Amino acid sequence: MEVGGGVIETWLRKHRMLYIRATKHPLILSIRDGTIDFSSFKRWLGQDYIFVRAFVPFSASVLLKACKESDNSSDMEVILGGMASLNDEIAWFKKEASKWGLELSTIVPQKVNQEYCRFLESLMSPQVEYTVAITAFWAIEAVYQEGFALCLQDGSKTPPELKETCQRWGNDGFGQYCRSLQNIANRHLGKAPPDVVARAEVALLQILELEVEFWNMSQGKT
Repeated sequence: MEVGGGVIETWLRKHRMLYIRATKHPLILSIRDGTIDFSSFKRWLGQDYIFVRAFVPFSASVLLKACKESDNSSDMEVILGGMASLNDEIAWFKKEASKWGLELSTIVPQKVNQEYCRFLESLMSPQVEYTVAITAFWAIEAVYQEGFALCLQDGSKTPPELKETCQRWGNDGFGQYCRSLQNIANRHLGKAPPDVVARAEVALLQILELEVEFWNMSQGKT
């Protein structure tokens, strides 16, 4: 969690317990401690593949909003850099699924995954301001970055089979990308009208709740 004086930092302090539940969920802690049930990981893998495919058009919509609404061309470059990795990410999911004996074409999205994908679709509406969309975009990426980075810390007992997964989202480069997104979101939140800031905070809270439910679902909990 970044320490600072921006709107996002204020929200992270205000909603600290929910943020911790999303980034230090028992599933993440079980990876770090080496106690994870691999069936939970395989369930997460299949469901997250479906989610990532829904995340692609959402990312494109954020990029389009940046082109139309941002006063800084570097926004587009940061977002585009993240989008460029999505094709590789989808290929990675397919490779990883093959390694674990998962047939991705037969995976049925669970209820929380369907809800999350519908929420992403709602954020693609032209009526949703760029400030709200970029805040949501940052939050989705940041939860994974902070969670999986935890599994790479000194002293972690992450199983060798999951090291590559943790490295994909927990590496320093992805961390820097998330900080760049956070800076962009903070810049726009800092000059947005109160009603837009309020909608962005609601979006953040919805994402954190959905992330917690997604981890719960991966553990087989309803």
